[in-house]
Amino acid sequence: MHMKLPKGLSMRHLATALLIALAAGSVCAQQAAHTFNEVHTGATALNATSDLPIERIGNDDLLGITVYDSPELTRTVRVDSTGEIRLPMLRGHIKAAGLYPADLESSITAALTEEHVLVDPVVAVSVVEYRSHPISVVGAVRTPATFQATGKVTLLDALSLAGGLTENAGPEILVSEKSATGGAEQPDLVRRIPVHGLMDAVNPSLNLTLHGGEEVRVPEAGKFYVLGNVHKPGAFSMTDGSQSTVLKALALAEGLDHFTGHTAYVYRSDGGNGGKKEIEIELKRIIDRKAPDVPLLANDILYVPEATGRKATLTALDRITTFGASIGTTLLYIDR
Repeated sequence: MHMKLPKGLSMRHLATALLIALAAGSVCAQQAAHTFNEVHTGATALNATSDLPIERIGNDDLLGITVYDSPELTRTVRVDSTGEIRLPMLRGHIKAAGLYPADLESSITAALTEEHVLVDPVVAVSVVEYRSHPISVVGAVRTPATFQATGKVTLLDALSLAGGLTENAGPEILVSEKSATGGAEQPDLVRRIPVHGLMDAVNPSLNLTLHGGEEVRVPEAGKFYVLGNVHKPGAFSMTDGSQSTVLKALALAEGLDHFTGHTAYVYRSDGGNGGKKEIEIELKRIIDRKAPDVPLLANDILYVPEATGRKATLTALDRITTFGASIGTTLLYIDR
């Protein structure tokens, strides 16, 4: 079967016309693809410099929304406290919290189409700023900080961002997070992480992965006080996590100053009434290994009197330890 060409149109002319049409179609397709890429590139340019990883969107996050050929819809939008955003010309709010940026693109596209704002919208969404995944690190760290959990953040990462632990950090780290069931009546979930186990990598599971919403608190170590007839009276931190005893306290105080009597005293908090009880210690027998060592608790005061000296009054001890707590390990002396 032969096709009859119009008068004056040769097969060569027809072939040329078909090639031109095919080339024009290819150019249009390339331009459309390039335009779509430009939309996504332009939207992500807002957070390209900060290299934000892709996370689920949360309340108070700042989003960059680009709608091709619609400058009135292209803007940055803050997610509100209900987890929603609102765009001009749309009657309803759009749920954003809990979605990834690509999922929100689909939601915005569907809303623009269903409300007949645009026929075939091309939408791109990026996260400009995260505010929904805060992690706080407080307590005995060098630079307490609050930052956003973007990407994988471990407990060691969080401590590093806070400058590491101070020399008076206690033996445990407390990691608290909101209860999964939510509600103000639900207590926070608290995990206790031993410092030595975490730092020595004895148990890798102690290096928790943090997702945002946690508070990492490093309590200061408890202190006890050694006063009286020792070379270095002062306040000492219980930083190693092991039990402190009278003999350890004497070692930290660099031993007895000179000959002393057979008895020392431990002054310990007497419940919640603010008073102190006096515990007599057989110091000479403990030193000679004839009596068991005596454990010390946080805020205990070990007082070693001279052989001929008098016991310190509780009022004087209270005054000295209160002063010592405010100045750390500054030497504390008592009149004899």
